[in-house]
Amino acid sequence: MKVILKEDVKGKGKKGELCNVSDGYARNFLFPRGLAAEANAQAMNELKNREAARQHKIDSEKEAAAAAAKKLSGKTVTVEAKAGSKGRLFGAVTSKELADAIKKQFDMEIDRRKIQLGGDVKAVGDYEAEIKLYAGTTVKIGVRVVAVTAE
Repeated sequence: MKVILKEDVKGKGKKGELCNVSDGYARNFLFPRGLAAEANAQAMNELKNREAARQHKIDSEKEAAAAAAKKLSGKTVTVEAKAGSKGRLFGAVTSKELADAIKKQFDMEIDRRKIQLGGDVKAVGDYEAEIKLYAGTTVKIGVRVVAVTAE
């Protein structure tokens, strides 16, 4: 009997998969526990629609990531930080501060966890950061740290 799994079932498959099981296993175990539904025409149509919607979402996220990568590639973000007299910062520039600067300068919302700085940014100067926008879509941007004199 063909069934569509509503939950992950060990040894059979993951949620949303179509799998072939014995009639007794389906009627006595999977159906009473709500783990699967019979793969009739209506259920198969719903499965196709869910899969199409999921694929559409993935495609739109990839397109948005590609557009963001095109907008950010080759750009330099300027971050202001308090520094001492010799250009040494009080603290360090973090990915959160970089995400805020990107939002302010380019009007783009970037999650701070997707930004990777090459190392610790503890001095005034130019650095490089990598932003992972989507699986397989990364962009490198320049980071310019300028000093704001501490009072």
